[in-house]
Amino acid sequence: MKRMSALLCAAQICVATLACATPLEITLPPETAVLKPSALPGYPLAQQKCSTCHSADYINFQPPGMSLTQWTGEARKMQQVYGAPISDQDVNIIGAYLAATYGSARASDADVQAASSPPAPVAKVDAMALLQSNSCLSCHAINHKVVGPAYREVATKYANDPQALAKIMSSIQKGGTGKWGNITMPPFAQLSPDDLQTLATFVLSQ
Repeated sequence: MKRMSALLCAAQICVATLACATPLEITLPPETAVLKPSALPGYPLAQQKCSTCHSADYINFQPPGMSLTQWTGEARKMQQVYGAPISDQDVNIIGAYLAATYGSARASDADVQAASSPPAPVAKVDAMALLQSNSCLSCHAINHKVVGPAYREVATKYANDPQALAKIMSSIQKGGTGKWGNITMPPFAQLSPDDLQTLATFVLSQ
């Protein structure tokens, strides 16, 4: 009985100690893996879309020599199985870039060039549709910090800056790090000037 009491007492002490312990904080090292550069339009698109969910190392670790069909299949799997926010056109463009840069295809191949062709112009879309289709809301929210700053915080910072619109458009297009901490924002170089203006105007209106 005494032994049982001693064990219960020890267990209570352990529980109390854990309850009072300071939560463990883990700081991950900055990301160093990068995608291989390419003149194909899939390169900036992959920088923006793929880095939202995983490191470039995921691509580096795939089997060498994969074909255009295989790499396009990988991009489509990300879309259909894992819910990556990429369109069917994005799948083809990213697949062509990956096949020519990491696989057996060449950038000059006719099928790579065909898959890399930009989509036909579409009607102007609203800011919320752009935010959703470009995964912006994975890292930002209107009024609270997620990975990046809240849009309302950005609007407050630039409230009295006459160059605010141009600066925000540039930040969205080119990405970067250091303005709001060490987390890197991927570039959105594929966005049109109209789309960049729509997004920047939305952010500054919060």
